[in-house]
Amino acid sequence: MDHIIKSIDPTSPLRHHARVGDNLIAINGKRVLDVLDYKFYAYDTRLDVLLRRPDGTEYHVPVHKREGGDLGLDFESYLMDNPRSCANNCVFCFIDQLPKGMRKTMYFKDDDARLSFLLGNYITLTNLSPREIQRIIDLHVSPVNISVHTTDPELRCRMLKNKRAGETIEVMRRFAEAGIVMNCQIVCCPGWNDGDALQRTMEDLAAMYPGVHSVSVVPVGLTKYREGLEKLTPFTPEHAAETIDQITAFGDKCVEQYGTRIFWCGDELYLEAGRELPPDEFYEEHTQLENGVGMLRLLETEFRSALKLSDAPDAVPFSIATGTAAAPFFEGLLKLAKEQWPQLNGRVYAIENDFFGHSITVAGLVTGGDLIRQLKDQDLGERLFISQNMLRREEVDFLDDVKLEEAAAALGLPIYPVESDGFALWDAISGDVLPEVQIPRPPKEETEYYRYNQN
Repeated sequence: MDHIIKSIDPTSPLRHHARVGDNLIAINGKRVLDVLDYKFYAYDTRLDVLLRRPDGTEYHVPVHKREGGDLGLDFESYLMDNPRSCANNCVFCFIDQLPKGMRKTMYFKDDDARLSFLLGNYITLTNLSPREIQRIIDLHVSPVNISVHTTDPELRCRMLKNKRAGETIEVMRRFAEAGIVMNCQIVCCPGWNDGDALQRTMEDLAAMYPGVHSVSVVPVGLTKYREGLEKLTPFTPEHAAETIDQITAFGDKCVEQYGTRIFWCGDELYLEAGRELPPDEFYEEHTQLENGVGMLRLLETEFRSALKLSDAPDAVPFSIATGTAAAPFFEGLLKLAKEQWPQLNGRVYAIENDFFGHSITVAGLVTGGDLIRQLKDQDLGERLFISQNMLRREEVDFLDDVKLEEAAAALGLPIYPVESDGFALWDAISGDVLPEVQIPRPPKEETEYYRYNQN
């Protein structure tokens, strides 16, 4: 595949030699196949870069740069290859539970090892060829984020509906032996991979430590669009509590044996069980923060620290809109803030998810339409704060294509997306620093994935 240069950064060490339209062929005699090769072979301080002009003329450019410094070349495709789609048909896949008529990118299932390394996506390993597995080992690509779900080969084949799914546990063992660090996730489905099956999975993964560095266990998300799909049941509060106790007990053993817990429950399990979140130190390095593990506890810890350092808020009335699961948590934060600053004038609104179904309770899946319909006649004050996770990454709009500015116009007040940071939250509600609408823009190939549709 050709790797055509689309643009050259002004600071690129190749800026006086390479041209837009040139084709990158090799670095230090190693042929570049995709972005992993490009980043790995370009790491050293001294390079020999082979380029080809559009007329077919090839030329070498010697490069001297700092170790790890980027070559500053941008290509037609971020991956320098086509994105890899998922080869599975998981019984719990969130994408299969989407309604019709959404953006096409919402229905693309990525399962690309390169995006795991570069962007933190979770992969199942089922579409890796022997050559690609060996390349990960040879290049020491690390960390790799893996959707495990179960280590029982037969059960994994049934859950992923892929006859190769059971083979990848041995691939993980090869990675561990090669020193590849793996962060794993388990989407826990009652009656499938919970109970004894979960216990076996934890024991198998712990045996791969330190290769397996961390594991998150999150509850399955079920929308109302499951016609024709495998029958699954949601967690009850009682079963969520049992699962928390099981994982915590095994984590305690890991602390004794390895000095680290390895296994953590997603915040949603605690919310579903009505359990108090563990203290901040329980989560150690917060490795699984992006998977919703310890996110709320860290938010509270930061919020308390911000309060200690705070000046008086401006007392402008405001509101916070979030999913039904986290609404009581934010009410608790607001109560905490009012104890110190009684003049604070704010309310929390729990948004029922009519779009996906009421069993979906997370803030990140709240749509603009639901936000508008449920807040239209409410007393919102002069500012409305929402989680930045409600907005998709490329544009400032919600999952249902309602733009942020449209929602603000419909509700008649400015809406501010706030990142998951306790200091940023206090700055916003106190009026000290109102957040700007700044959504990071990923590469074109990055698909619109959310926590539940990551394999």
